[in-house]
Amino acid sequence: MSISLIIILLTAAVSIPAFSNPSLFYRFDFSPTAIDSNKEWYRFVTHAFLHGDWWHLGINMFVLWMFGDVSQYYFEAYLGTKGIMYFLLLYFGGIVFATIPTFKKHRHDYNYHSVGASGAVSALVFSSVIFSPGTELCLYGIPFLCFPGIVWAIVYLVYSYQKSKKSNDHINHDAHFWGAIFGVVFTIISIPETIPAFINQISGLLPF
Repeated sequence: MSISLIIILLTAAVSIPAFSNPSLFYRFDFSPTAIDSNKEWYRFVTHAFLHGDWWHLGINMFVLWMFGDVSQYYFEAYLGTKGIMYFLLLYFGGIVFATIPTFKKHRHDYNYHSVGASGAVSALVFSSVIFSPGTELCLYGIPFLCFPGIVWAIVYLVYSYQKSKKSNDHINHDAHFWGAIFGVVFTIISIPETIPAFINQISGLLPF
C-alpha cells in the first residue's frame, strides 16, 4: 500500500476547497500567535494539509510522490511491517519538528501565517538520501544537471539555511531546513545500520 498516495489524496481533498474558503484556510493554517495565545496546538499538523495555490500544492505533492514511496520501501525493507509506522512518524514528525523554530521566531507576530507540507516533504527527501546517497537526481529533468542526491542535499541545506537568515520572499525556509535535519536524524536513529551503508556508498562515489 502506498502511504504517500493516501497522504497526497487527503492533502488535495483539504487544500483544494481551502483555495476558495478563507475561513477554512485561516482556521487551520500555521499561526504562531494563535497557537501561543489560544493553545491551538492542532495547527502544528493541520497547516501541512493546506497550500497557498495550485503550484504550491502541485510541487509538494509531486516531490512527495517521487520520494515518499522510496523512503517507505527502505523502512519496510529494514523494519518489516513496522516500517509503515516509522514512515508515518517520519512524515508527521517532520511536519511538527520543522515548524518549531518558526513558532519560536514568530510567536508574537500576528501577521505571520504559513501553510504547506514542505517540512515533511524535506524530511522524506533527506531520509531517501541517507538510504541511497548515490542516486542521481536531475534538476528539472535536465541531463547535464544530474548529480548524486548527496550533492543536491548539501546545496539545498546551505541554500535553505542562508535564506532563512535573510529571506523576505514569504517562503518558510526554516521549515525546509529543519525538516531536512529531522529526516536525517530520525532515519539514523530508527535504523542505525544506515550509517555504515551510507559511508560505503559515499566512498564509492569518491574518485580516489
